[in-house]
Amino acid sequence: MASVLFVLNDAPYGSERTYNGLRHAMAVTKQDGAEVKVFLTADATACAVAGQVTPDGYYSIESMLKGLLAKKSLVAL
Repeated sequence: MASVLFVLNDAPYGSERTYNGLRHAMAVTKQDGAEVKVFLTADATACAVAGQVTPDGYYSIESMLKGLLAKKSLVAL
């Protein structure tokens, strides 16, 4: 079993770093036996706030996190 840790520290919106980290985490969950851990620190803790208003032109970080949590391979830290 492979275990991958993604450490996110940027705000949910304003740059693509958090989006890309979550996108890569979703890709890893598609591998058989993969365990994905996502650690939100600093400004990235705002990604876990429910009821976010997604700015125009951005993907919903809240929806991406919910999608990852729905996968059985994700361990939320």
